Order: sequence, then structure tokens, then C-alpha cells
Amino acid sequence: MRTQNMNRDWIATARTLSEALPYLQRYTGAVVVIKFGGHAMGDDEAMAAFARDVVLMRQVGVNPVIVHGGGPMINEMLEKLSIKSEFVKGKRVTDEPTMEVVEMVLSGRVNKRITQAINDQGGRAVGLSGKDAGLIRCVPDNPELGLVGRPDKIDPKILHTLFGDGIIPVIAPLGAGDESKTYNINGDTAAGAIAGALKADRLLLLTDVAGVKSGDGEVLTALTAQQIRDLTEDGTIAGGMVPKTQTALDAIEAGVRAVVILDGRVPHATLLELFTEHGAGSLIRESFD
Repeated sequence: MRTQNMNRDWIATARTLSEALPYLQRYTGAVVVIKFGGHAMGDDEAMAAFARDVVLMRQVGVNPVIVHGGGPMINEMLEKLSIKSEFVKGKRVTDEPTMEVVEMVLSGRVNKRITQAINDQGGRAVGLSGKDAGLIRCVPDNPELGLVGRPDKIDPKILHTLFGDGIIPVIAPLGAGDESKTYNINGDTAAGAIAGALKADRLLLLTDVAGVKSGDGEVLTALTAQQIRDLTEDGTIAGGMVPKTQTALDAIEAGVRAVVILDGRVPHATLLELFTEHGAGSLIRESFD
């Protein structure tokens, strides 16, 4: 009986691989930008699983780009250093001492942990920040917030160079501004700007929710840009989902083929989205014509 069960498992695995073939072919050479954050960043097992999935993507010819956040880790370090934060309308004011901690945590602890996880799974990853090779130039987002930036110009040359060498970029959301200033950037915003500059096939925004939901609480699996605008206007899309869907709209306008908001807590969520018929989360496109 045990042998029969094992045979069924192997057959199911082989069938899954066979059914994935059209999708593997579809994404060969494609650029997929992944905003990584939430639950998976704080759990070693989830981090390893995510890294393994990214290595698999690269192995089958996809060019993944990882852009990460790190808010909880920044909060933890600020507390340890007894650096108090001020907030304006719920957003942290980033002064010089806070910025030093942000850069240390994002470019150091968080970025290198993700890079190492990918390398441990047999991939070749390199950690960067938006300050490296002029990748992200910033302007102040809101003067009241201090050193919080908005991407003004993206130079993706370094990313194309890494693609050519089979290397996976892992990017901390920091950018350079005038007078050698360093700016902190919202991770979703940075990922959307980079995806737009690369004209990525997909931007995957990993979150801790199942996707965009209707007023009845059902996940909406396919949405046009206009539907997103309508749902935002009538209040169905609200709270923390608003900046994510706005990032999606901006990325699509910049040339990204489609954006997916998906639950990073689901095992292998990125593979399900790219390489299965049903996908995962909420797929957003300009239109489905």
C-alpha cells in the first residue's frame, strides 16, 4: 500500500511538471519583479522556501528581481537604540539618525539575509540598494517626512548586466538624492518603479492578505485598471490596500504587463501564480481584451 501511495505521489508530481510546461515556455526570458515582505521575512522556513522558488525561476529562464521591505526590523533596531520616531498622518518622519538605522538594517541585516538564503539554495544572488550604480534617483516625497523619497529616475543598466550573468538582484529600497542625501523609499513604490523601468512582464506584490477583496469579502482574481479606480472611489478598496493598488496602476501605466497582489503566506505562491493555470491572488491589467 505504501508503494502504491508513493507511486501516486510521483505520478502527481510528474503531471504537475508536464502541465507547467506551457507556462515555463511562456516566461522564458521574462523579467519578474517581486516585492518581498510580510510573514515570510520573519520565518526561516518560509524564507528558505521563497529562496528555493526564486532559484527555480532563474533555473527555468526567468529573470527575477527581488525588492524587499523591512519595517518590523527597523522598528526593532530603533527601539534597541532608544531612537524615538515621530509620525505625520501615520507615516514615520525620517531624520538623519533614523536614516542611519534604516540604511544599516535594510542594506545590511535584511538584504544580506535574503541574498544568503538564495545562495544557500544554489542560486547566485547579489545584494544592492537603489544607491548602487545610480539605480534609483530620488526626490523628497513630502518635506514633512524628512528623508522619505519618491523615485524620480531609474537606471536599470546594472540589472541588465546581472541578468546577463545569471545573477539574481536583491534590492533594498533606498535611493540617492541631491547633495549626497540618502532617501528611504516605500518598498512597494520602489518595486513598482523598478518594474516599470524594466518593462517587466509581471510585478508580484507579496502581502499578508489573500488579494483585493470585494465588498462581500471575496478575493477578486482578475481586475482591470479601471475597475481598481472604481473600487477605490467607492471605498471598497481602502486602508493599506490603497497604496498597493496605486503602485499597480502606476506600474501598468509605466509599461508593466500585469501586476499581481498575492498572499505571501501561501506556500510557493509565486510559482502558483506564474506556472499554473489558476494563478494566485488578484491579477491587475490595463484590460483583458
